[in-house]
Parts: sequence; structure tokens; C-alpha cells
Amino acid sequence: MGWYLLLFAFLLLFAYAYRNTFQLKQNRVSVVIKEAESVPAPVSQALRILHLSDLHMERLSISAERILADWQREPLDLIAITGDFLDRARSIPKALAFVETLQALQPKLGTYAVFGNHDYLLPPEQLARLKNGLEQLGCRVLQNEAVSLDWNGRKLHLIGVDDYASRRSNLAQSFAAVDGDGIRLVLTHDPNLVLTMNAYPFDYLLAGHFHGGQIHWPKPFHLRQMGQLPRMNKIKGLHRHDGRPFYISEGLGQTGINVRLRSRPEVTLHTLAVRQAPVGQAAQATAAAKWEAAPALAVD
Repeated sequence: MGWYLLLFAFLLLFAYAYRNTFQLKQNRVSVVIKEAESVPAPVSQALRILHLSDLHMERLSISAERILADWQREPLDLIAITGDFLDRARSIPKALAFVETLQALQPKLGTYAVFGNHDYLLPPEQLARLKNGLEQLGCRVLQNEAVSLDWNGRKLHLIGVDDYASRRSNLAQSFAAVDGDGIRLVLTHDPNLVLTMNAYPFDYLLAGHFHGGQIHWPKPFHLRQMGQLPRMNKIKGLHRHDGRPFYISEGLGQTGINVRLRSRPEVTLHTLAVRQAPVGQAAQATAAAKWEAAPALAVD
């Protein structure tokens, strides 16, 4: 009888974990960037970025049509996809169809993506096929490169740093065309990259890779091998490094098996604004206190 109860409990837990893969979490994160030297004045209108990561088409429970229905009434400036579209070449058509549906959201400044470690499991010719297909749909793939965009008359540097986990990131190359003016938004897959960026300041960084642990029970001990950030218990949500904010998405799809425990698929709208830096020591102290006291999903 004991074994039957154990089996029943396991099947119940598995069913719950499988169901979680359909329970889409739609986050809204408001971030006010501390005034950087490169930004001489506040911007009156916020930048709205829809962030998706870790699609893993082979084990994806969330349809592009659902995301389109949820966000089609939202004005968007950017769609950012931070890697791990798929594991196998046979999933390329499915990945392209997914992105094609997302393009109906018509972000003003376009759709941009970087590759993750799973994408690099593809043979080079198949990876080129994926990249060419994405770019034909209007999704620009950034591999250690940057593009400069006009955001309400202000320069926005969109910097795509290639995957850190598979040792393809090149910060010097990625920032080579980035001048001293404007806002620096970094897209990358593995957020451990932020620990190496002291010489490459950024205003905001978007990443994924950890799936929020995917099986986060009782704790995601299995992530310790994935770098220093998991050992610092930074595997999802909004964090800072050297005073600069970065966000780790829990991703949309799964790897290994289609289950999630204490983790759910995520799509996040980041509302990014720049505020004039306070003048004077007292004002700076007040701003620092507000920054430290801010809630997890709203930095001010």
C-alpha cells in the first residue's frame, strides 16, 4: 500500500508540474535608470520592451497566438528575445512561425534577438538558416554587435552580446560601435555576463538561461554548476550589479522534461525611463535610499 501511495503522490506532483507549463506569468517591470553621464537630460516618454526568452520550441506550452492576444492592445517600442529558440533543426519552421506571429504586435523600433547555448547545438548551416529566416521576418539577430536607434530624439544603443555560457561573448567587439552618447540596453542569454562587464557600463540588461530553476524545489541546487549568479541566489527577476539593473527571465519553454515546480513560463513588459540625476549630497542620499528600498519589480 505504501508504494501505491508514493506512486500516486508522484503522479499528482508530476501532473501539477506539467500544468504549470501552461500557467503563463505576465510581469510588468518599471525601471527608472539612474542618470548616466551619457544621458544629459530626462526622457519624457518611457521605453516599452516586451521581453521573451528561452522559447525551447520542442517543449513549449504557450502559443504565439496567446501572447499576441494578451499584448496586442499594448503600445510597444521593442520586442527582445534573449536566446534558446530551439535544440533541433527540425524545429526551425516552428520557431519562425512563432516569431512571425509575434511580429503582428508591430513594435515601433523593431524586434531584436540574440542566440543562446542551445541554439549553438545546431550545425553551422542550420544556425545560419535560423538566423536568415528570423531576419527575413524583420527580427534582427545581434551577435557581438550593436545598433543605434532613435528613441524620441534620444540615441538608444541596443547591444547584443553573444552567449557567455558557450564562450562566444566578445564585449570589446559588441561595444566597438557604441559611442559616449545615449542609453545602453544590453541583450544577452546568460546573465553571468554582467559579472565581467565592469569596463563596459550599461543602463539595463535583459537575459534568461536559468528558467527560474524550472524545478525549483526545494531549491534549485542543480543550477550551481551554471555559474556564479546561481550561487548568489540570483536566478530570476530584477537584480543589480555595481549599481546597474539587470533582469533574468524565467523563459517560456522548458528543457529535459515539460514540467515546472515553483517556476512558470514568463513574458515581461519592461517600462524603462530615464530621470535626471539629483543634485547635491542630500538629494543623492535620498535617491540612494529610495533605490535600496524599491520593491522587486519597480526600481526608482
